[in-house]
Amino acid sequence: MIKLIATDIDGTLVKESTPEIYPEMLELIRRWTDGGGYFCVASGRQYYSIRHMFEEVSDRIIYVAENGAHVRYKEQDILVQKMRRDYVEQIMAQLREFYEECDVVVSASSGSLLESENEKFLRFFAEGYHNKYRVVKDVLAEKEDILKIAVYREGSIRSLGEKILIPAWQDKVMTCMAGEEWVDFMDASVDKGNALKVVQKHLGVTAAQTMAFGDNDNDIGMLTAAGISYAVENARDSVKIHAGAVCPSYEEKGVYQVISRLMEGEN
Repeated sequence: MIKLIATDIDGTLVKESTPEIYPEMLELIRRWTDGGGYFCVASGRQYYSIRHMFEEVSDRIIYVAENGAHVRYKEQDILVQKMRRDYVEQIMAQLREFYEECDVVVSASSGSLLESENEKFLRFFAEGYHNKYRVVKDVLAEKEDILKIAVYREGSIRSLGEKILIPAWQDKVMTCMAGEEWVDFMDASVDKGNALKVVQKHLGVTAAQTMAFGDNDNDIGMLTAAGISYAVENARDSVKIHAGAVCPSYEEKGVYQVISRLMEGEN
């Protein structure tokens, strides 16, 4: 019997950078949690962005934010995993070389820090993600504990990410594509799968009692930590091979379809 459902957002529930969840999904979460089930949202987004997105059901959600660096439930931090300071400084030094074509977001528990002067990106970041953020001259001078660094290039960052950034850091930190336009860097221990295991332990739920959904490389750990897992149809092939099954894409509300069938079967 499934007790815990965990899902990615961007590319899985909705199109990347969508600011809202469709009403049917919110109602489904209400019915699922009213029936005693747990619902977890696992995303590269920050906690404040996810909470805003699910505001109508925010008190029912288990939040796995920053790809698993920040786990929060019922106003309590279950996990906060910061990055090594020397790695933060070295990664920032490299990413600043690409400021003409990219924008960088540095995530702390208090919100995001940006050095960007790109007004188009700042509007996109605020309106598309509803993040809590501050624009600063030097993120390193803020002396905050850093949970994640994310670099964005409009259109696609895949070539830069897969050929240069990820190979340069994959032996030191956890780094991955987080959608077509983002590359994320976290502590080496950070992974949505590891975070889901923390949630399972906290709730007393087993892997066999867990269902998960994802679409991108940063979802693979979560899919393998669940007894039942689905990659959406629009997922990359490298993700589909790690999932137990494939469900319709976010455009067809595939996650909603699967959970609805699950609930119908349990009634």
